[in-house]
Amino acid sequence: MAGLAASNQPTLEEIQNFEGKYPKQLWYLFFSEMWERFCFYGMRGMLTYFMVTELLMKDEMANLQYGATQAFVYAFTFIGGLFADKILGFRRSLFWGGLLMIVGSAILAYDPHALFFPGIAFTIVGTGFFKPNISTMVGALYKKDDSRRDAGFSLFYSGINIGALMGGYACVAIGKEYSWHLAFALAGIVMTISLITFVFTQKSLGPIGLPPSARVPQPPTTDKDLSVSTAGDQVVETKTQYTQPAAWKSYAVYLGSLAVIPLIVIMVSQTQYTDWFMYTIGPATLIYLFYEMTKHTVEERKKLFAALFFILFSILFWAFFEQSGGSLALFSARNLDNQLLGTFTLDPNGVNNSVNSLFVIIFAPILGLVWLAMAKRKIEPNTVVKFGLGFLFLAGAFFTFYATRFFADENGITSLDVFTIAYLIITFGELCLSPIGLSIMTKLSPARLQGVMMGMWFLASAYGQYVAGILGAGLSKAGENDSIQQKLITFTDGYKQLAVYALIAGIVMIVSAPAIRKLMGEVK
Repeated sequence: MAGLAASNQPTLEEIQNFEGKYPKQLWYLFFSEMWERFCFYGMRGMLTYFMVTELLMKDEMANLQYGATQAFVYAFTFIGGLFADKILGFRRSLFWGGLLMIVGSAILAYDPHALFFPGIAFTIVGTGFFKPNISTMVGALYKKDDSRRDAGFSLFYSGINIGALMGGYACVAIGKEYSWHLAFALAGIVMTISLITFVFTQKSLGPIGLPPSARVPQPPTTDKDLSVSTAGDQVVETKTQYTQPAAWKSYAVYLGSLAVIPLIVIMVSQTQYTDWFMYTIGPATLIYLFYEMTKHTVEERKKLFAALFFILFSILFWAFFEQSGGSLALFSARNLDNQLLGTFTLDPNGVNNSVNSLFVIIFAPILGLVWLAMAKRKIEPNTVVKFGLGFLFLAGAFFTFYATRFFADENGITSLDVFTIAYLIITFGELCLSPIGLSIMTKLSPARLQGVMMGMWFLASAYGQYVAGILGAGLSKAGENDSIQQKLITFTDGYKQLAVYALIAGIVMIVSAPAIRKLMGEVK
């Protein structure tokens, strides 16, 4: 990839010794991620609605397909993280993933009805290579003990939600009002912008993201780039050069990822295969992680067990949160009015897809600054408590979704305002968990397992998405032939039940905090 071995790149020490609150490289990475999130959330927002209205699937099947598609997206992030760690490096993985996402968007733009599953399969594999690796590079911008890390991830999380806001509203609105071909094409165009942004800013990353074998000591051949060290009367000259890893390994990864796409088409289009995959990938991943743990010290293993605790609870969080792309998408289309604050006429699906991102953009930097201020006063809640708070906010949000039934008219159409308030509450839960989760994975993971653990974090999201599809299908099946008024009651009853489960999970996490903190050692 062009620029991979530029000799004028900064050193890792120069990058990590930045002044101020944020390193400049953080801005470059979140601009790349911003446009990729436009593509991803644009696609995500269209899926369930498109399958029900254009592919004429029943609600139950559309929810299961949504869960399967999203599960594979996040499951492949583990595979993408693994290949980045071992062969490609984070930069090449990101670039390859972006190319596959562009191809997938182009296929969908050409014929979204006949080529829906092939286009989705390209997007799934591409996202798997792209998503975990850019987050890992953000973590590498900071030293392990840098208290500015959480604030940096919060800012990164805010920046990428600008893309989610634009894509989440624009794509579904364009698809519904103008053309689904154009909506899918737009996702591909912005993904191209993301890739171009990364190519032109990657030199600032220095050694971050290079392949594992790319930086090795070489005998000096010229006076340029020589470093001299003295040991007694001896003078030792060394030179560091960039070399390419074995080319055949990289080509094998590229060809393998293309060869698996027909298999993904089958597994996503027939959801029973997704069930088999999810029953297999989780245990296999844990076995691999336990094997890797044998190569590390007791203290490192304790930290990895703490990371697993966060990963397991995140599955529950995303199973509830990701109703937004499934049951809440159908609830929005059928049971919400289109008036916000009595002033704005908005598409309810567009609001469902994007308002969470708007709230993240507004409140993530503020919450990041709050964490910094609390840290200076030594009253910042620890990471486990933050996770617990995330679940408590999640419970409050689903109680509010449940409460929309009390604002409905006789036809079962309820208030977009109350629905939006629920998303405001759920946003605070997300901000307590997701950006902090990305940060804690990089803190608790040994350097050689950073990509794998980031992949496992997203694999937990895959299980969350999978369970979200099952939960949404259960809600939809129960009310498949109901009237709009009956659907309102069925869906809100389900949301009340989810609120109770989230409340219990939050209490369990907060009570468990002291024990988990012991496993985390010096990590805060």
